Amino acid sequence: MTAVRGRVSRSGRLGIPAAFRKAVGLENGGNVVIELHDREIRIRTIDEVVARSQAMTHRLLGGKPETSVDVFLAERRRETERE
Repeated sequence: MTAVRGRVSRSGRLGIPAAFRKAVGLENGGNVVIELHDREIRIRTIDEVVARSQAMTHRLLGGKPETSVDVFLAERRRETERE
């Protein structure tokens, strides 16, 4: 892990070094998720958050190709057909 010293301005702005932004695909800016864990601030890209969520869902579903949304929609279709 690389660490650099930074500074937070009075208005709360924080500059992120160009090398860090480039490493995570934010060289032209972008949206991030900022989390507080205990007294640690974590900044992650939206793409990273989505990828981790998808991986977790994949593990929880046991690697099944269908998603919980697919299952939900299939159940709703069956209910509609029965009506």
